[in-house]
Amino acid sequence: MTWIGIDPGVHTGFAVWNGGRFSELGTYPLHRAFLRLLDIMEADDVHVVFEDARQRKWIPREATISEARGRAQGAGSVKRDCAIWEAICRDYRLPFDALPPKAGMTKLSADAFARLTGWATRTSNHARDAAMLVFGR
Repeated sequence: MTWIGIDPGVHTGFAVWNGGRFSELGTYPLHRAFLRLLDIMEADDVHVVFEDARQRKWIPREATISEARGRAQGAGSVKRDCAIWEAICRDYRLPFDALPPKAGMTKLSADAFARLTGWATRTSNHARDAAMLVFGR
């Protein structure tokens, strides 16, 4: 079983966990992440885990109205991406878990991530967040 971790957004974090280790960590636009998932599905059974912003229960405090508007627009985009990932999983009959934000360890620094996982190659915060959704499965 291959576990695919996805951190939806403009820069979609994508992680592949198989056989007790990561084989891929990356950051892609939505359509490229989808194509990458299709490639992996051809070779192995997959289980998708994505962070579902639609389940967010807390609201951050904003410093300005402008920042609040920007966050609201970005949040709407990410929620739409979450709906797309759910539709993809359902259409392709893929098992999936849609986890609420903060369900796992996220926002790790590159150093902390490397110490915890052993992955020493450079990563984005999006890829690290996706990785933490499937780490250790």
